[in-house]
Amino acid sequence: MTDPISAPGAPACDSPALYSQTPTDERGNFVYSGDLLRSNETFAALCARIAAHLRDLYPDLQVSLTRLSFAGGRKIRLAICDAPIDLRDPAVRDPLLLALRDQIERFGFARANFYQDYSAVSFYSEVAIGKAYWAALAARTEQQNPVEPRMSLAQFKRTIKVGDTLIMVHAPWQGRYFGVERTVDAVRSGDIIIAGSYLTLPRAPEFACDGRHIRIAVGDASNPDAHLLYIWTRRSA
Repeated sequence: MTDPISAPGAPACDSPALYSQTPTDERGNFVYSGDLLRSNETFAALCARIAAHLRDLYPDLQVSLTRLSFAGGRKIRLAICDAPIDLRDPAVRDPLLLALRDQIERFGFARANFYQDYSAVSFYSEVAIGKAYWAALAARTEQQNPVEPRMSLAQFKRTIKVGDTLIMVHAPWQGRYFGVERTVDAVRSGDIIIAGSYLTLPRAPEFACDGRHIRIAVGDASNPDAHLLYIWTRRSA
């Protein structure tokens, strides 16, 4: 794997200028143009180029790239899904996030003046550690309440029905629903309504179900193995 700290974040003298290393002048002007910028490029083509570039630079890093379009512009959201390094330490994690953003910004431009509250960019960017990474890290280190993934998330969505019941038996916090049997009121594409409350369904890497137990990873840097565990009882036919 390319060194995530020294290689992209500290380029050689003949390497292109990076976004994070571009200074703001004394009048508050910030001007940056990436060396990989192309004019009149579609958003889809731009994101495809960025994804290919990151695969080449970080072949052992698994990432998810999402493109968003809205009234105020465009946004590229990058989430790290897995990596062969432990990112709990900010001294390791923060330089990697900065280096990844610098690589994304090489495909765009930015013009701003902080004193005049002016900003124009070709796209906004966001780089973060995805919950899938913390789930993968926990699986490699120590994992409490493991669940055999016998049923995929897609299969689970097709199988769970209104009238089924769920009991939360583990969570990283104590709440009013802990240990309480609740009935499924509705099943939607992104969540399940249980007794009037919402259970947001995760991405596939953060989900495990053996047909009886449901495990949803909600980990972060302070607790990679944080998760929700439910007992699922299907309604009698």
